[in-house]
This record gives sequence, C-alpha cells and structure tokens, in this order.
Amino acid sequence: MIEYKHVALRYTDKNILKDVNLRIENGEFMVLVGPSGSGKTTMIKMINRLLEPTDGNIYMDGKRIKDYDERELRLSTGYVLQAIALFPNLTVAENIALIPEMKGWRKEQIISKTEGLLDKVGLPATDYAHRLPSELSGGEQQRIGIVRAIIAEPKILLMDEPFSALDAISRKQLQSLTKDLHKEFGMTTIFVTHDTDEALKLGDRIAVLQEGEIVQIGRASWRDCAGSGFRDHSSPASQRLCCGFIWRCSPCLNYLQPSKNALETGSLHWGNICNCHY
Repeated sequence: MIEYKHVALRYTDKNILKDVNLRIENGEFMVLVGPSGSGKTTMIKMINRLLEPTDGNIYMDGKRIKDYDERELRLSTGYVLQAIALFPNLTVAENIALIPEMKGWRKEQIISKTEGLLDKVGLPATDYAHRLPSELSGGEQQRIGIVRAIIAEPKILLMDEPFSALDAISRKQLQSLTKDLHKEFGMTTIFVTHDTDEALKLGDRIAVLQEGEIVQIGRASWRDCAGSGFRDHSSPASQRLCCGFIWRCSPCLNYLQPSKNALETGSLHWGNICNCHY
C-alpha cells in the first residue's frame, strides 16, 4: 500500500502540491489525470525519491519512503516514461537485462524471462532481441520500455504519460497490453495521463488533479444516478460525480471541479460548471 499524507511541495513562493492525501491499495491501478502543471508527474517522482516533499510524508507498506534505502527502493520500482530512454548503443536484450543484472540474477534466468516477456508484448525474441533501438518503431520501443520496467518484478510500476507521443493505433494497442499485464502480474500501478478516455479505460480508480490539489477521486466507471446513462439530467452540457463515480463535461471532455462542500459531504452540488459554453 502507498499512502500520501498531507504531502506538499513548494519552490520559493510557488506551490506545486498542496496537502495531497491519497491511499493506493496493493495491486491497484490508480490513474492521475489533470492538465499540464497540475502536479501529476511530481506525485510519482516522489515515490522513487526523485523529488522530496517539503511537507508531509509518503508511506509504503506502513514505512516512510524516505526511510527506505534509496537504491533498493528504485530497484523495486519500475518506471516507464513518455521519452522511452532506451540506451541506443545496447541491443533490446541488453536494455532489458540492466535491472536484473543489478539485482544479481543468473544469465539463464534473465534470458528466459526476457524471451517470455517479449513474446507477451508481441515482439518475439528471435526477431527482436538483437536489434538496436534505432531499428524499432516508436510503439515497439515503448513495448521494450515496458518489458524493461517489469522484468525484475517490481512492487510498484510508475507510468508517466507513456503513450502520449504514439499514434492512435499504437496507443490503443499499448493500453490493452498494459491492462493485460497488470491483470497478470498484479503490480501496484500509478499511471499519469491528461487523456480522459485513457484514464477511464485503464484505471481502477482515478484521481483528478488541478493546480496541485486532488479535487476528485472516484472509480473509473460512467453512470448517472438512475444508472441509465452518462449525463447529469439537471444540465445537458455537464456530467458530475454521482454515487462515487468520476464525471466530466460531455462536449469538451473537461472534468468539473466540485465545491468544497460536495467533496466533504458527497453531495451532488458543483462549485462551478464547465466554461465550454455548451
């Protein structure tokens, strides 16, 4: 389990995160969604201590993350970035082997696991293991990045907008692949995106960030109070948090921010409606 407790990050007079509280269960697929600059990437960088909070603490299995050995923490965390960052002078197999080698795995074990995972992501080792990154498409490189992140069986998988630079077909394929791998291996996964459809497709739950604060948390499902559709019947333009689910504006796909009272009481009154003018 990962838990953020009153986590904040400040740079001089700028608040990057403000009093963030979030609990992520073991094996959960949590999606952080929000506009650029809302604090999504900052939150996941704190998990492997690339950034440290100025206030509050993050806990993993009841122990403060800052009390873990930094090297061991990072070896137990898989990280997939938008910038794929494969080493250009290493083959696919050599890129994948980096973390297992650091953890002292036997060569035969690394080869066997590499072959199995490459098959799972649709890149047979016989065809791809000896290729260089420059010989791969963007989608293929990102598949290798995912294999490299999960081969050493990390407890936590962090994914920071990993598919945003890919074409639509590759993106959909990798979304399905990521969901399948999560079901198979059960790693606690924290996925950052600004794509609302991607968030709904992948997440068990979604946390919506805005200006460094979590303004909504809900299950990744669509329904209205009557269970018959997506729309808020009080307004044809807007959707809302209803029965604990995430809602959004239908025309422009923006999330709507609830009033503070709505967050505290679970009521269905919104502090503002979407300004898309529909």
